[in-house]
Amino acid sequence: MEIYLVGGAVRDELLGLPVLERDWVVVGATVQEMIDLGYLPVGKNFPVFLHPKTHEEYALARTERKISKGYTGFTFYTDVSVTLEDDLRRRDLTINAIAKKTNGELIDPYNGCSDLKNKILRHVSEAFAEDPVRILRVARFASRFSDFQIHPETLELMRLMVKAGEVDALVPERVWQELQRTLELSAPQRFFEILQKCDALPIIFPEIYEHFKSAIVMLQSVVKISKKSIIRFAALTKSLSMDAIKALCSRDRIPKVYRELALLVVKYQSDFNNILNLDADGLLNLLEKLDAFRRPDRFMDFLITNDGVNSEEQSLSSKRLIDAYSLAVKISTQPLKDRGLNGEEIKYELYALRCEIIKQNLFK
Repeated sequence: MEIYLVGGAVRDELLGLPVLERDWVVVGATVQEMIDLGYLPVGKNFPVFLHPKTHEEYALARTERKISKGYTGFTFYTDVSVTLEDDLRRRDLTINAIAKKTNGELIDPYNGCSDLKNKILRHVSEAFAEDPVRILRVARFASRFSDFQIHPETLELMRLMVKAGEVDALVPERVWQELQRTLELSAPQRFFEILQKCDALPIIFPEIYEHFKSAIVMLQSVVKISKKSIIRFAALTKSLSMDAIKALCSRDRIPKVYRELALLVVKYQSDFNNILNLDADGLLNLLEKLDAFRRPDRFMDFLITNDGVNSEEQSLSSKRLIDAYSLAVKISTQPLKDRGLNGEEIKYELYALRCEIIKQNLFK
């Protein structure tokens, strides 16, 4: 039995980046031998085990064969005869196909170290074309390692995969998983630029494709001021119609909180642009439409999204609305309850008091 550290842990270590999790490949072992050593089996499709102490994942070396379209259309083969090189050959990129022995020696049969040095994203073998998720993964890696370039042959292979209809088999949950992870990276716009280059964007994200240039500009702008994926998503979709946002979120099963903020930004864009012209009643009315008093965190995300994609003048608009909110939120409902007012009466009086305090302080 031989054990090797593989994949992202080796890659990031060589790049001098923090290693957040470690994956291991075991060569020359059987399932029963792993169980006898105390490893806990957890793999559904192929033998993966958790280390009895560290709980890190250990997978038996394996090969795979394509039997149908999509990223689930594989059959796997594990046996003591499967070599480390066999296992590494099935991986997506050469920079992810480097292994390290427990003594620190590197095993690099596909020249991943050279590609790391030269900042190249290159597929390991033609087996790359069998898994459409790899198109998304390459685009995500391009966003994470923004100074890396995709090898021309890899990009062409991605185009051929799209032409062959492989991306049609992508499931919504996996598309969203890759998108969400990408939105948290340093250059998320590259994800969409790569998908555009390999002709996958109009198939995977047709709504973004229709507004590609403006979507990229808005996303790039907000990246500078927020790392939150929910804000970056709202900026990305800011140039879309509400119907387009609903279609995108419904198809890719995007979480409700992302959908709500994106729709809020689009729905109240003209109101936001007009903030400096609003009186006290207008400011308070907008705060209520944004549900700012019940959902202050989402309210702040709304403002940050607009600050990122608008001008300095409109950032002053954001400050104006925050000032109005800060004044209005100070008004307590307890004195109104103590007077024995009912729900509708409290609502009416509270609005009047909030409007008055905004007027007195912001419109002197």
